[in-house]
Parts: sequence; structure tokens; C-alpha cells
Amino acid sequence: MAAKVGGFLRECVAELKKVVWPSRDDVTASVKVVIISTIIIAVLLGVLDAGFTAAFRAVMR
Repeated sequence: MAAKVGGFLRECVAELKKVVWPSRDDVTASVKVVIISTIIIAVLLGVLDAGFTAAFRAVMR
């Protein structure tokens, strides 16, 4: 059992060495895109929510 676990861990380490990790600049650029996209979508959803709320209130009166 211990040999299987040890073999598994060695294989995991070997596979992780093959991974091409992104550079700090790539990660920073991706994070900026995600943050900006999230803010834009949040604002759009807020505007839509306010618009639908106003429309439903007008219909209910």
C-alpha cells in the first residue's frame, strides 16, 4: 500500500514538472480582465434590476 502511495506521489510530482505555468504578467493581465468584466456585468445587472423594478412598480400602480 505504501509503495502505491509513494509511486502515485512521484507520478504527481513528475506531471507537475511538465506543466507550463503562466508568467506573473499573464496572471496579472487575466486577473485585471476578470475584475473589469465582473464590475461591468454587476453594473449592467444593477441597471437592469432597477429598470425592471421601476417598470413593475409602474404596472402595479
